[in-house]
Amino acid sequence: MAKTHDLKRRIRSIKNTMQVTKAMKMVSAARLRRAQDRILAARPFALTTSKVLASLAARANAELHPLLVQRDIKKVELVLVTSDRGLCGSFNANAIKAATVFLGQHRPDTLNVMTVGRRGRDFVRRRKINITSEWLDVFRNLDFSTAQVIGDDLVRRYIEGEVDAVYVAYNEFKSVVSQRPVVEQILPIPRADLVATGEDEDYIYEPGPESLFEEILPGYVRVQVWRALLESAAAEHAARMTAMDSATKNAKELTEALTLHMNRVRQASITTAIIEVVSGAAALE
Repeated sequence: MAKTHDLKRRIRSIKNTMQVTKAMKMVSAARLRRAQDRILAARPFALTTSKVLASLAARANAELHPLLVQRDIKKVELVLVTSDRGLCGSFNANAIKAATVFLGQHRPDTLNVMTVGRRGRDFVRRRKINITSEWLDVFRNLDFSTAQVIGDDLVRRYIEGEVDAVYVAYNEFKSVVSQRPVVEQILPIPRADLVATGEDEDYIYEPGPESLFEEILPGYVRVQVWRALLESAAAEHAARMTAMDSATKNAKELTEALTLHMNRVRQASITTAIIEVVSGAAALE
């Protein structure tokens, strides 16, 4: 049976841990609120961009820009977005699981991976898959310039023929308790996003469609990368907040159970001491 001072030490250690998990939950909750605001600001722009491209592609030749051209798939690149830190439940495991399924559908010699986040980088290294670039600590101060650099690099490499398809794997933020791992194609720009709208109106474009494609399509890729980063950031904060809330509740329950056990041990030791005193007095009589 554990001694009282050992139980006191365990209870004190658990209470210290509970303070840490409670503080991390509060920090994640504050950051989640800001991340949600950024998503709400970014989603309408991404949707409008998709509608503009759909309308433009319905009225112009899709072969006018290389980002729309479908090629034979010889090289595939996956942008894997994870977190740099743990303590966020199954957040990283879900994204990595989705990436594992995707990677299993392609031959290893056709795969390249760009990692955003330390956890994904470590996973890809263990799989010994070629890593084209690593982005670490981007979520500490997430800025659109990061998405712009990543998007421009993907666009350049696709146009130059280094890759024939680009996908992004990340956790999509649904709610505080729900994050959905997804793998989406961003290059070539999926034709499903560029179907005719069914509208009868026609438009006059100035300048011509080639110039518009040249400006809009790279921006579209940047926006999709930016949205994936924002979704992942919000999902990470939500997952960490939920995980820390569960950890705090578990620590509280464990503290209560250990306190009850300690009181029983103390009561048993006091009862044993009383019995020994009474027995000793009886023996002296």
